[in-house]
Amino acid sequence: MALYQEQSLKIYNSMTGEKEKFTPINEGSIGMYVCGPTVYSNVHLGNCRTFISFDLVFRYLKHLGYKVRYVRNITDAGHLENDAETGEDRIAKKARLEQIEPMEVVQRYTIDFHNILEKFNNLPPSIEPTATGHIVEQIEIIKTIIKNGFAYEANGSVYFDVIKFNQENNYGKLSGRAIEDMIANTRELAAQSDKKSPQDFALWKKAEPQHIMRWPSPWSDGFPGWHLECTVMSTKYLGEEFDIHGGGMDLKFPHHECEIAQGEAATGKSPVNYWMHANMLTLNGKKMAKSTGNNILPGDIFSGENDVLDKAFSPNVTRFFMLQANYRSILDFSNEALSASEKGFNRLMEAYHSIDSLPVSNASSFSISEWRQSCYDAMNDDFNSPIAIAKLFDAVRNINNIKEGASTITSEDKEVLKKTMSDFMFDVLGLKDALEEKNDSTDKLSSTIGLLIQLRAEARANKDFATSDKIRDQLQEMGIQLKDGKEGTTFSLN
Repeated sequence: MALYQEQSLKIYNSMTGEKEKFTPINEGSIGMYVCGPTVYSNVHLGNCRTFISFDLVFRYLKHLGYKVRYVRNITDAGHLENDAETGEDRIAKKARLEQIEPMEVVQRYTIDFHNILEKFNNLPPSIEPTATGHIVEQIEIIKTIIKNGFAYEANGSVYFDVIKFNQENNYGKLSGRAIEDMIANTRELAAQSDKKSPQDFALWKKAEPQHIMRWPSPWSDGFPGWHLECTVMSTKYLGEEFDIHGGGMDLKFPHHECEIAQGEAATGKSPVNYWMHANMLTLNGKKMAKSTGNNILPGDIFSGENDVLDKAFSPNVTRFFMLQANYRSILDFSNEALSASEKGFNRLMEAYHSIDSLPVSNASSFSISEWRQSCYDAMNDDFNSPIAIAKLFDAVRNINNIKEGASTITSEDKEVLKKTMSDFMFDVLGLKDALEEKNDSTDKLSSTIGLLIQLRAEARANKDFATSDKIRDQLQEMGIQLKDGKEGTTFSLN
């Protein structure tokens, strides 16, 4: 029996505003789509929190035994500066300013995105499609929406007819916005606008002469609207109806609202059963965002080269910090919070690595099975990672009590304890084993010093004593003592 058949998972559905029992469309299989980055700059920590949150979801679903197809897109075209219908494409603007090709911008920041998420130990998605790789499919779905009467062409651009759509459907049901309120709060259209209504949004935009990124279509040489790519790629790889759609809270309106409208207009079906939205990460109590400059890059955290933190913090500790808040809660980033997370992380790892040496008894003084289920209960409650972490610290307390002789554990329960902690720490939460990381770092240090010892020996053989002494003296300044002997040169750390 698969674990998912034993556990009852509930997910907070943004569409209904309630936690609902999770039932996939197909038994044992899940389709999940998460909106990925627009790759025009380095990924900042606020973005990373969203992707770590959905990595947690992905990991837990896999841990339960589900077969998960996780699709996360790369937006490499069509995302205008102000998220509306005007302005310059963000990637094209970067390319113009740096006088390089737009795809050079895309390549540079896609690599950065992947490198940072790898450091955070995120699992790669099953499929990672790009907007530019699906232009043909986007043109085809526009044709379908026009044919179904929910879009119109005007001067080479194509717009979604929100008022017409809302006559038979409910535009605004995800964000809770009424179309009447949207109309009342909208300024009059400028005379030169091609839209029938201010609420209408672009499915295809005719490219201005200076616009770099453009493709031929039945309506004009232009580019797809930003909202369209997610509708196309989610349905292509997951079907017209799929289980979970995730993204940041800021995407709920208009992006996800438009996705729903496009999907229903094209297929007549509601595309998603469970909508999930991760909340923001704040810095100094304000939203972390590239546009305001109130942000910190992950690399600056790892190196310690920033004005926010007193020291460098590892990707492992930073991930642990983020998981100590529920994905739907606002989390404030600070030096104090990172320091506390580092201490907690070290306590957790230390306790885990001491399990093997725990003495065993004929009986356990606490219920391992109840504790194990409490870990699952936490994650079953809308992926409540802070409660799951609290349950792991309950185990830390018991481990310390066993060491002190205040509690007992059987051999069988000790095995369950270690496996459960391993499952939740490494498989579900996605933390890396700190001891393994430390050993890996030690191996790299040894190899590096070994190379320097070899270069020093070669310098001495060539009677280049200045270089030989320089290597020895500079290593000594760094706290690395070389010792020459009959068997060769060894080193010790001071």
